[in-house]
Amino acid sequence: MTLILDNILSAITYLAAAFLLFYVGKLVYQLFNRKINMKDELVEKDNFAFAIAHAGYFVGLLLAIGSAIIGPSNGLVNDLIDIFMYGIIAIVLLNISLIINDKVILRRFSLTKEIITDRNEGIGVVQAANAIATGLIIMGAVSGEGGGIVTALVFWAIGQVVMILTTRVYNWITPFDIHEQLEKDNVAVGIGYAGALVALGNLIRFGLMGDFHSWEITLSNVGIDVVIGLLLLPVVRFLTDKILLPGQKLTDELLQDKPNLGAGLIEAFAYIGGSVLITWCI
Repeated sequence: MTLILDNILSAITYLAAAFLLFYVGKLVYQLFNRKINMKDELVEKDNFAFAIAHAGYFVGLLLAIGSAIIGPSNGLVNDLIDIFMYGIIAIVLLNISLIINDKVILRRFSLTKEIITDRNEGIGVVQAANAIATGLIIMGAVSGEGGGIVTALVFWAIGQVVMILTTRVYNWITPFDIHEQLEKDNVAVGIGYAGALVALGNLIRFGLMGDFHSWEITLSNVGIDVVIGLLLLPVVRFLTDKILLPGQKLTDELLQDKPNLGAGLIEAFAYIGGSVLITWCI
């Protein structure tokens, strides 16, 4: 009975710590985005584009915080230290990732203007996907034994480089300019591209999971998974055309006068599903 009570109290303590970090994450997000009034955008203006992006931010934060909670316990006090230490780091890295997404990955336009002023839902989806992919990367970097803050930071940085590379490869395999389509509020294109980002984030997470033994071993694992992931993109897009959308061309569905959101969802599922299947088979 005492053991059960101890487990319940520990679970309540971990939950309280997680909710506190979510609140800190909200404050830090507001600090990084002082020009955005979150209450007005979510409640007064019913800005769905912002709601999508903000929900993605919290999903990414959930994944990052979860990496410090799951796994063997080192004692309640040590666990709480790890949760808050890596939780704060995750919050900062997530917000920096959003800046990189704005200034580097989608540098042709202002994400703040697109999401807040134009209420561009396609951009909101991409912003959410970037946060989720980053959360997955942090989850992989923090999980396991033998690593630390330095390894987490290095692997996060590698993940951001891969996200930039993913954008280049995705733009290369598609017969249209994703930046141009996103700026036109093409939500279907945004959904498909978001799936590619989350898929690569998941593969990087898989390569980083487990105990850290050496830089050589871990970087080799990540490198293999990233190469597989980048090769996956054109293959999946081809299979989506031939198997999941028989008789229709994916590009035509995405670029028609009223873009087919269902086609974008199928493309996103194909990327993410492919990444999950790879992690099961390797």
